[in-house]
Amino acid sequence: QLQASGGGLVQAGGSLKLSCAASGGTFSAYVMAWFRQAPGKERELVARISRSGGSTSYADSVKGRFTISRDNAQNILTLQMSSLKPEDTAVYSCAAGLKFDYWGQGTQVTVSS
Repeated sequence: QLQASGGGLVQAGGSLKLSCAASGGTFSAYVMAWFRQAPGKERELVARISRSGGSTSYADSVKGRFTISRDNAQNILTLQMSSLKPEDTAVYSCAAGLKFDYWGQGTQVTVSS
């Protein structure tokens, strides 16, 4: 089970930290990722992290502004977002597995201009 939290309303240029708490499985066994979906747009893979946390990748749209990390001891995935832009407004969801078989509910992030 995946539980995302940390969304909210923030002004452009601000920061937010999203968290995804995992339970019911071996967290360290799963590749993890954050996705987002804005109204009227397709779901977008924002960032992905390897099982150990040693390898990460980002969408070009967030590279240099967002940081994905994980704590395998605490079973928590995080997404630190900075220099937020109005176009980052979306519902953000965490997912687990090579094919992203497991999903948490989303958390709304709204960036005002």
